[in-house]
Amino acid sequence: MFTIRYWQKELTFEYPFTISKGTKTHQPTFIVELNFRGILGYGEAPAIAYYGITTDQMAADLEAKRKFVESFSLTDPKRFWHFLHHLFPNNPFLVCALDMAGWDIYGKLRRKPLYELWNLNLDKAPKTDYTIGIDSLEKMLEKIDAHPAPIYKIKVGTADDLAKLKAIRQHTNAIIRVDANAGWTLEQAIQILPVLEELNIELIEQPLAKEDFEGTKILTTKTSIPIFADESCIGEKDVEKCAGYFSGINIKLTKCSGITPALEMIKKARSLNLQVMLGCMNESSIGSAPMAHLAPLVDFLDADGPLLLKDDLGAGINFVDHQLKTSTLPGLGITPLLDLL
Repeated sequence: MFTIRYWQKELTFEYPFTISKGTKTHQPTFIVELNFRGILGYGEAPAIAYYGITTDQMAADLEAKRKFVESFSLTDPKRFWHFLHHLFPNNPFLVCALDMAGWDIYGKLRRKPLYELWNLNLDKAPKTDYTIGIDSLEKMLEKIDAHPAPIYKIKVGTADDLAKLKAIRQHTNAIIRVDANAGWTLEQAIQILPVLEELNIELIEQPLAKEDFEGTKILTTKTSIPIFADESCIGEKDVEKCAGYFSGINIKLTKCSGITPALEMIKKARSLNLQVMLGCMNESSIGSAPMAHLAPLVDFLDADGPLLLKDDLGAGINFVDHQLKTSTLPGLGITPLLDLL
């Protein structure tokens, strides 16, 4: 039996965060606390406008079916996720937050951090990138100077993408990834590809519209740069669709509905010879903690949410030379900063 508390927060970005879909200065996020026989578990799901789910919607859906969640007896987090998936079929974000909290409790019941339950070594995790949002070139270079990093993810999708990328490459020897958030047409991408190869771009994330699989397949024949699906790969059912069209997939816990489906998506991707990136949606440390535990399973990591925000809502994870580290505490290893909630 559970008791539930939750909070709706607005987290401030250090810089206005712009992608091809728009600009935001704050990240709305939903934090949930499950109390299972005195053991507390925490989860988080940010609200993303272009997925049409708000924190108000998460709260309303949870309140409408609170009694069903509170009556669940936790024995297995995977079983809990299946229960939630059927209870909230149209709100994967809420399912994600509750699934995280369920895994947090499960780890605490077993008295082990999740990475130990999964027999993983955090030292084998890839380093995370640091994201530079669309801005003037001067501002983008200022952000790079203010945040030295071994890997940068550069948001693109404007008319002067190439000029900016050339200047950024002259400015830094760091690894560079680009993320168009579906902001290019096929014709634009074909023209851009040769220059991206000259600039030694590590990977390209979602260059075309999410439904343009055939266009993406054309791009993969014209470049050796890996092309990753983001908006084209939401949940487990989409992984197989991406095989043969993309080089890899970007799994985001919020959009796929939590840790449980992410584990299955990683297995499915490996069986299809797809590379795997684990991505964030600007979560605080609460929602980023699961990524630290899952990171040894993936090839690329984009878990810089806490680095992009002025505010944080949890303690227990750290960035050591941009490798995400968690505490040795059981469960997620995260301690919510309740005074901020």
